[in-house]
Amino acid sequence: MEKRVIKMIMQDQYVLDMAAEGKRVDGRKHDEFRKIEIEKNPLEKPEGSARVRIGKTDVIVGVKMEVGEPFPDKPDEGTLMVGAEFSPMASPDFEAGPPREDAVELARVVDRGIRESGAIDVKKLCIKKKEKVWIVMIDIQIMNHDGNLFDASTLGAITALLNTKIPEYDEKKDEINYEKKTKVLPVTCKPVSVTFAKIGNQIFVDPGLDEENVEGGRITVTTKDNGNICAIQKGSPVPFTLDEIEKIFDMAIEKGKELRKLV
Repeated sequence: MEKRVIKMIMQDQYVLDMAAEGKRVDGRKHDEFRKIEIEKNPLEKPEGSARVRIGKTDVIVGVKMEVGEPFPDKPDEGTLMVGAEFSPMASPDFEAGPPREDAVELARVVDRGIRESGAIDVKKLCIKKKEKVWIVMIDIQIMNHDGNLFDASTLGAITALLNTKIPEYDEKKDEINYEKKTKVLPVTCKPVSVTFAKIGNQIFVDPGLDEENVEGGRITVTTKDNGNICAIQKGSPVPFTLDEIEKIFDMAIEKGKELRKLV
């Protein structure tokens, strides 16, 4: 155990020393993502799914559709639910049991990006006003954690939504035929997030796990197709200067364009 702790401390210091020189352990540039791979519909059961790998980080996202009642204040709109599961097989730091705080935060970041961007035309999910609407459920499963789960999960979610087909629903019988899926989900845009880590005075895009372990500040910016920012999530206590925020916003817009081409 002591050797493991000493090794971790030495690795953290190495990352910090490299960052102080404006360098990254894996040789990437400040604004460079790791290799990104996206697999569309790897699962058969969900109405839509996607698998995203950013470096060694690996997530699978599934979309399920159910029929239920709308919220009282939105009687003609479908609803969205996002959940994330951190399996112990994905990281030695993950434990079985109730959702961790970081799992809840991850789900909220993905949810907010989709909801605030208006990525789903929820009014088209209304079956009968005040009575029945489609419920879109996004489930995020972490297969391997090597940093930046936010961007991998957001990419997985929008890819899965774009490949989701709505099953047929018989109103009279109140039955869903999951074997027949003909209509596509009404997706209006592709919100994508870009996450930044602040290490010392340096800002790095797409932090790997070794960088997350020593980051002082973190910020995730989600943009729409037109470049408008629709969601921001800050983590960790270290503040960002106004100049840093402006640069981060500009970079998030440019990197968002690159990520969108992969979806």
